[in-house]
Amino acid sequence: MLGRLAGFIWRRSRLMLVAAALLAVVGGTLSSTLFDKLTAGGLNDPGAESGQAAAILDRAGQGPPNLVFLVTTPQGVDESAAVQAGTELSSKLAAEPGVKNVASYWSSDRSPQMRSKDGQKALVVATVAGDETAVWKRVDELPPKYEGKHDGLDVVAGGYAMFQKETAKQSQDDATKGEMIAFPVTLVILVLIFGSIVSASLPLIVAFFSMLVGMGIMWVVASVTDLSVFAMSVVTLLGLGLAIDYCLLMVNRYREELRAEKSPEEALRTTMETAGRTVSFSAITVAVVLAGLLFFPLQAVKSLAYGGIITALMSAVAAVTVLPALFVVLGHRIEKGRVLRKRRPESAAGSEGENGFWHRLAVFVMRRPVPVATAATVFLLFLGSPVLGMKLGMADERSMPKDSQSRQVATSIREGFGSAQANALQVVVETTPGDKAAIESYAAQLSSLPHAGRVDTSTGSYSEGKQLTPATPQHERFRIGDGTYFSVVPATGELNDSSALVHEVRALQAPFETLVGGTAAVNEDTTQSLTYRLPYALGAIGIAMVILLFLLTGSVLLPFLALLLSGLSLTATFGALVWIFQDGHLSSLLGDFTVTGTITSMVPVMLFALAFGLAMDYQVFMLARIREEYERTGSGTAAVAMGLERVGRMVTAAAVLISIIFLAFLVSDVTYVKAYGIGLPLAVLMDATIIRGALLPAAMRLGGRAMWWAPEPLRRLHARFGIKKSAEPTPPVVAHQNEQKKPQQVQ
Repeated sequence: MLGRLAGFIWRRSRLMLVAAALLAVVGGTLSSTLFDKLTAGGLNDPGAESGQAAAILDRAGQGPPNLVFLVTTPQGVDESAAVQAGTELSSKLAAEPGVKNVASYWSSDRSPQMRSKDGQKALVVATVAGDETAVWKRVDELPPKYEGKHDGLDVVAGGYAMFQKETAKQSQDDATKGEMIAFPVTLVILVLIFGSIVSASLPLIVAFFSMLVGMGIMWVVASVTDLSVFAMSVVTLLGLGLAIDYCLLMVNRYREELRAEKSPEEALRTTMETAGRTVSFSAITVAVVLAGLLFFPLQAVKSLAYGGIITALMSAVAAVTVLPALFVVLGHRIEKGRVLRKRRPESAAGSEGENGFWHRLAVFVMRRPVPVATAATVFLLFLGSPVLGMKLGMADERSMPKDSQSRQVATSIREGFGSAQANALQVVVETTPGDKAAIESYAAQLSSLPHAGRVDTSTGSYSEGKQLTPATPQHERFRIGDGTYFSVVPATGELNDSSALVHEVRALQAPFETLVGGTAAVNEDTTQSLTYRLPYALGAIGIAMVILLFLLTGSVLLPFLALLLSGLSLTATFGALVWIFQDGHLSSLLGDFTVTGTITSMVPVMLFALAFGLAMDYQVFMLARIREEYERTGSGTAAVAMGLERVGRMVTAAAVLISIIFLAFLVSDVTYVKAYGIGLPLAVLMDATIIRGALLPAAMRLGGRAMWWAPEPLRRLHARFGIKKSAEPTPPVVAHQNEQKKPQQVQ
């Protein structure tokens, strides 16, 4: 199939490039408005208890407070002028379209929970109703209208809706900043790898094309389903890295074929049938791993799956269509713009295959497989040991930079107020009994919980087990059809106390069926949902990888070895996450982020999928080459040594390139995005060094011929459907005659 495609491209290369240019223009045009279609939500499980509570409140036109105005007056919030101005502010906000449940210090009987300890600040909270698009639009409109000086009051907007909006904008800015850094740095490294400006520019041209078209496809996807902005910065740099990796394989192979004095047409066909086949298989491998994220109910995680699958497949499509068309147009001019001296071709290198760094390293390891494997395993487990203390949580305003407005408001509220009005829980009861006493009794019990400050419901307000005020017109908003809901305000602004309150409310025996919602409940349910679904996702990914790697290698044992080694390489990654972002080491060197004592729960899930997918990607590159050498020599030892030597430099270059690209995440001002900038490069480099250089050769030496075993039915299956081509040219037989004559050395 790829050979026929090569023939078509050879005859229609200019047509292919014109079509690619048109697709890039269309994709670029659509992608210019992609961020307008993305959401900052998707971090909650709609099927969880908190999600069900939110759905009921939405249908009733209610909802948790998501907009907060922090009002400051030096004269004190109880001064007559401040009372009048604050009351007018509350009334004007309540009259705004789409704004519901406005409550303020002055309209809530001067509730002490909505007044700062020094008496100079007060809160006005409200619910901006509608979907996220509508909420974002109103958040753009309302703060400019109400912020600033108003009749002696200094008003600043914050709240969860502001936090989401700022996060979305920050993610967009960070993605742009990361691309601006990654592209020029990558070009310099590619020039060092290829020695030619023309060769080095080809991967970037193809990467730019695949990113534009991929973003255009995601624009279409975002038109029919929700896509989260949280995934886009990851997808953008992942697309750049994968496209460059795949093009690195293709360009390297094409140049090797030209150096072997083949015609450009022959070189193109061979490149497509070898490197093109491996690129296609690798992209499918990455896409399958990322598809495992679809097991999770969070839209943000699913968005990474959608975007990642599109990105991986689009990168491969561009590498086997646009890049070969450029090969045809350039021909031998691919070496133009040379700035470094040409390396001696391998075919003329004589014994280079037996004296290269990776060959010598593999031979050294295979002579001492047990001590090397033991030392490498202990080292990785030691680096990963902090993961045993991992604590998961959800992102809050502390993940934003210190000059973020939503963070500044939240910090002022947390430090200056005795409670967390904006973090109130919603205890929803769809149908309540006609007995008013049952509602009053339950509200009083809720208010007496250790971490509860105040409870508001349709029958009045309660605190410390007693009714503070009877029902007023303000309390009518707590009625929802045949039911009601209880707003349970935490006693303090500490996030740990809000989490504890969730457990206390859910453990309390209620006289009717209840659903607990609110930000703290969402955080608890999201973490639990991710933990519960993880084994299913891992199982599905593992089964798929075993099948795919069997098709690649024809071995029953090698797929399981690849899974084990790739998993082991991730131990250091997750250990580093805990040590740096949870425990706070090196924070001053990475932007002085705020240490919260937890890891954002979606980060390990997304990081696992991305890092594991890339690790398997490199396993494909390596095992494909080792398999070819084994078929050629019949020697397991020689196959590993020669396979690593032939593929070592190329995989190392790919790993370094994609690591540098992922380091661009460190420029982000969002803490959990920085985690990708540490975790992904570390995972890739661990896999490209310790795994490939030590554990893989040691394990394959210990396994011997058994590593290539498969029962006869599976051998026939592999013979029919298996992948048998590698991404590197077959080395000259004359350079390795000693291996062919001594296949018995495999043992």
